Amino acid sequence: MKKIKISILACTLLLSLGCEKILEEHPQSQIVPSYFNSPAGVLGGIAGVYNEIRNQWGTEGFSSEMQAGTDEFIQGASSGGGPIHTFNGLNSTNFGSAWGTSFTSINTLNGVLKFGQSISLPEATKKQYLAQAKFLRAYWYFYLVQTWGDVPLHTEFITVPSQAAKRDPAAEVYKLIIKDLTEAAADLPDKPTAPFLGKAATKPVALFFLAKAYLTRGWLTNSQTDFAEAAKISSDIIANKATYGLDLWQDFGDAFVPANDYGKETMFVSDHSNDAKFGYYSVGGGSSGGAAQNLTPWFTNWNYPNNSGVNSTVNASGILVNSGTSLMVRDSYYGRPYQRIRPNSVKQTAGETAGMNYFLDQAFVKRDIDSRFANTFYTVYIANQSITNTATAANNKRGISYTTQIGVDTAVWLPDFEVAGAPQFIGTRPFKGIVVPPSLWKADVYPAIKKHMDPSRGSNFNDPSTRPVVITRFAEVYLVGAEAYLQAGNKAKAAELLNVIRQRAAYRKTNTAAQNTAAAEAMLIKEADVTVDFILDERSRELFGEWMRYQDLVRTKTLVKRIKLWNNEAAPYVKDFHLLRPIPQSEIDRTVEGPAFTQNPGY
Repeated sequence: MKKIKISILACTLLLSLGCEKILEEHPQSQIVPSYFNSPAGVLGGIAGVYNEIRNQWGTEGFSSEMQAGTDEFIQGASSGGGPIHTFNGLNSTNFGSAWGTSFTSINTLNGVLKFGQSISLPEATKKQYLAQAKFLRAYWYFYLVQTWGDVPLHTEFITVPSQAAKRDPAAEVYKLIIKDLTEAAADLPDKPTAPFLGKAATKPVALFFLAKAYLTRGWLTNSQTDFAEAAKISSDIIANKATYGLDLWQDFGDAFVPANDYGKETMFVSDHSNDAKFGYYSVGGGSSGGAAQNLTPWFTNWNYPNNSGVNSTVNASGILVNSGTSLMVRDSYYGRPYQRIRPNSVKQTAGETAGMNYFLDQAFVKRDIDSRFANTFYTVYIANQSITNTATAANNKRGISYTTQIGVDTAVWLPDFEVAGAPQFIGTRPFKGIVVPPSLWKADVYPAIKKHMDPSRGSNFNDPSTRPVVITRFAEVYLVGAEAYLQAGNKAKAAELLNVIRQRAAYRKTNTAAQNTAAAEAMLIKEADVTVDFILDERSRELFGEWMRYQDLVRTKTLVKRIKLWNNEAAPYVKDFHLLRPIPQSEIDRTVEGPAFTQNPGY
């Protein structure tokens, strides 16, 4: 590399939300070795790396890199186009926002690990600091190796710029990841402990990523030993959930209630705050889309303020045409309409999935029993402005005049089944709002993800979200364990773990006890049902929109197959070499000493 970046702490740093949970450090323009000669310096280095996670997870470009162009998502009306959605033209100049961030963080952590050994702290505290650094180094390397394969492996703190760089084998990278996570798990506390409060790394978080690293390496090398180890670790985490203060909420929807963001199901997060002293948020200023802002709630939103005309009709081609005064205005509850990506509800036109769409026909099936569809997506929009629609208004086919009531009338209903008479009637009954069934969903009208929404926008509902980005939930421990047990040849145990997740999904607060019992029974699967594809579908149901779908498909070597089955946009272009992303051109260009820095095949 032409220049090795040293981690920059350009503002006060934040680890955890809540007045009693905030870690503060003085601004530093650059980290140099002397900075690590004190406990505050070491702690500041760790906090800086947590900050770099905030610069990726929850931001726009990175979120698209982790989800767009998969079986789950296709382009929304304002996607901006581009190869990240279709793989068409994907190259070294249009991918890789986190490459530099990763190596900046890794170098900072190497400094922490080098100098942190000699700082004056109680031994238990020092161990926790170093364990945090090992976890975070493994976390970043795990992202790197999954994304690019062979990458530079650095374990020494670099202070002298170099114009040389090389790629080390993925096998060596995984050795470091597993070593770091194993050692981190041994020294991290069971539950969040000061100064790493909120939901920073703990023992079960390190163990979870260790299990996932073994699982991922197992897929690469077909290692039964790795699959067995991933399965064992997952089961151990579940068996010790009380010790770790972890559990599933009885109701799937409760995992996404803002008050539960730091609750028992949440394992690891990237924090956000509306406190101006942290430098990323100005109340009432709106979101700029820049680094460290959590814009997750808005990415899948359709343009409900502009496309909810009260007298919308269907044209001769069967397309919904917006017409009449909008039934909705933008508000904090329904969020900003970014329209970057949308659920893949487009029917396939050929092959074994012809006439089906992934969203409703494969992923979210059993919607009458399984609560995850209803808890994940908005399908009902209640009027937030009152309009008067006259019987003679253009395109009003209802033959009646009426006025909508704010907070009472349904403005837009997006049912998950076809409705005769849509969009202005339900059967023969006039509907005050509009009905948009699946056949009318398109790039600017579709169910939006609601589980990440943040209605607490203060004076400006265009402000970024200050909810944490929840990177890991306890539910995924069951899914990783099920996948590992399947690959290790124990389908019965895989089914057992999947059934815990599935039966939780059957619970609804509005059901009677008898109804919940019957629903749970209906969700049970048998070991013969468990396949890799079934687990991937189950991951969609449980984790839709949680920043990992591309990695899921790459890990299980199903990226090309599933895109060709389900994604019409990307199917013509996706190739086997897309299992790895293109190395950023900037890295290749900066390597001017020694051997050239090689690009991944196909790019």
